[in-house]
This record gives sequence, C-alpha cells and structure tokens, in this order.
Amino acid sequence: MTAKIRILERPSPNYGPRDGCAIDMLILHYTGMLTADDALRRMCDSATEVSAHYMVDEDGSIFRLVEETRCAWHAGRGGWAGETDINSRSIGIEIVNPGHEFGYKVFPEQQMASVELLCLDILARHPISSSRVLGHSDVAPDRKEDPGELFDWARLASAGVGLWLEITEPPQGWETGSLMDLQAELKRFGYSVDISGVMDASTRAAILAFQRHWLPENMTGARDPATSWRLSCLTRALAGV
Repeated sequence: MTAKIRILERPSPNYGPRDGCAIDMLILHYTGMLTADDALRRMCDSATEVSAHYMVDEDGSIFRLVEETRCAWHAGRGGWAGETDINSRSIGIEIVNPGHEFGYKVFPEQQMASVELLCLDILARHPISSSRVLGHSDVAPDRKEDPGELFDWARLASAGVGLWLEITEPPQGWETGSLMDLQAELKRFGYSVDISGVMDASTRAAILAFQRHWLPENMTGARDPATSWRLSCLTRALAGV
C-alpha cells in the first residue's frame, strides 16, 4: 500500500482460492446496511458466507477484510463480457452507505477521497482496464442497484479509475436503432443479455444498470435516444474509434 493509505485490519473468514484466475476486475458496492459496524459484523461472520476485500467507511477509514490473493465472496451470481465467476477474478470494495432500502444518500467527500486512493493503489498492482471497473449493479443487474446513481463515477474516472465520457446530448436526428441493435451493443459492452429483439426482464435490467452507472440523470429502463447515444459513444471509445 502507498504511504498515504492507512489500512485497518479486520480479517474475515469468508474467502476461498482464486483457482488460478488472474485479477482483472474491480467491483464497487455499497454496504446497504444501517451502520458500518453492522456491515463489518456481517462480512466477518462465517455463517453469512459474504465478504469483500475492503470496506471504506463514511469518515474515510479503510478496512481490509480479505487479502487480495484470495477470493472474497462479494459479487455472487452475475456476469460480464462472458465471464460468470466474477469473484475469482475481481477485487471487491464495499462502501458504507445505507443504500436504497435504508435511506440512500450522497457519498461524503472524505469517503470518496479514500475510495479514489484505494482504487488507484489497487490498479497500480493489477492490470485492470477502465472498462472493468464496475458497479455490483453492472455485473448483477437483475439483483443489485449498488453503488447506485449517486455514486460519483465521473470523479473516479478523472483520477484514472474507471470509464467515463463527458458526452453531449444526442445529435439531432439520432436514431435509437432496433431493440436487437441495442441488445447487441449492450452485450458488446459487457452486459449479459440475449440478442432476441424482445424487451425481456434481463434486457430492461441491463438498460437500467447502464443508465444507473453512465446516465444517472435518465434512469428510465427504456430504450431511448439518450441511452442509445451514450452507449454508442462508450463502445466506440473502447474500440478506439
């Protein structure tokens, strides 16, 4: 760790082997519990089989629960870019916030500053691309909402953590394309969707997860020009177009 980061050790028994998987993903969560102590107790209780590598409290304190060499149990069922075992290839950070169930709120500055430093430190050790710094809702859109629409992804990206583009409104006459076009682009970007032409539950969940992360001012869950335009810009940016 860098000298700027002070780590408080709170070992959790909830981990397993990585089974040879290289670390190439960083997944950010919110705790979704009333207090930080509640979250720590849960992640350190062997009965829950839940953990993360780190937890960042509202005052900026950083706790290490599981060593990075081990597989923490934070992502659960999900997928990204064809990978389904997210835990084995990722580092998970829980960020203290009551979440949508208990009074979701803005993440304070001292907390975001620590998240930024911790992420930069992790990225200095592991070859994680910007497109694989994700929210729990991205890899499990049918189950999760965290870290949510109030999380400042743009701030992290400006520091070199994750993917963000300051994108204008879609140009006049921009066409959303067919639903199959949108599904194909969501899949190309990384979301687990079928290219069916049917607005099924998984497609709607993926659209909403995309909006929650990259278009939080337009969380409709619907196929619309703003969503289609932003997704197109991001996929073209990743492809170097």
